[in-house]
Amino acid sequence: MDTASRYPALRLPEGSWWDWDVLAWDSGAFRLAAGVDLTYHHGLELHFGDPAFVSCPTVFHDPAFRAPTADELATVTRRLGERPAVLVAFEADADGREPVPCLIAAARLEIVRGRVLRYWRDDAPPGQRFAPGVRPPTRRTDPPAAAPPPSRTGRPPSRTAGPAAPTD
Repeated sequence: MDTASRYPALRLPEGSWWDWDVLAWDSGAFRLAAGVDLTYHHGLELHFGDPAFVSCPTVFHDPAFRAPTADELATVTRRLGERPAVLVAFEADADGREPVPCLIAAARLEIVRGRVLRYWRDDAPPGQRFAPGVRPPTRRTDPPAAAPPPSRTGRPPSRTAGPAAPTD
């Protein structure tokens, strides 16, 4: 079985997936997020379950997904001791002089679509997904600080440091 038939090029759902970044990464999952502009939200996630090998920048643009080469498969197989269940290869713009070759091997891959906010909204509809780390703002529980006591002269306290400026 050749590499292209065992590991075909990843096909993404229809959409504008220009900007990409690493959304989350731990021993059990590697998640990439994509969208037109990642400032406020993203609309696509690639969830790699049990990642075994990852070689890609943390932020990149316009990836061109392709089937892994025979050499890439051999390299990953040698490092892991077996062929991975999922092997995704792509070239991406990482703001360098030329595209960066990227490779991800994992036990599973799930493609998840849907708007995920990267900021908190109190008026978000039920079921709205938020990016990891987005939390509601903390509410102040301490009472506000008391106002400074009035000065003996009856004037408000000076807010400048140092000697007072002379007046004419």
